[in-house]
Amino acid sequence: MAGWGSRHWGVRGAALGLGVLWWWAVLRLVAVPDAGVLEAAVAAGGWGLSVLPVHCVPKEQARGVVGAGRLRRIWGAGGGAAGGKSGAV
Repeated sequence: MAGWGSRHWGVRGAALGLGVLWWWAVLRLVAVPDAGVLEAAVAAGGWGLSVLPVHCVPKEQARGVVGAGRLRRIWGAGGGAAGGKSGAV
């Protein structure tokens, strides 16, 4: 249990350190007139990682996944106004 806890804090420490580095770069870009390429690269890289879809899993492993042909079956069934049949006279 002690080994798991220390590894868990190592990951948290690394994430915290990278977050502090990113905020340093962003604040330096905003506040210091001579901020340069290094700060811009750190800020852009951190933002790019934040939009990376890290929680994606293959479709076969996803919970509640919709089947591949489901939408085609719905549209092909012709039910309702979408299929051209209308119950209204």
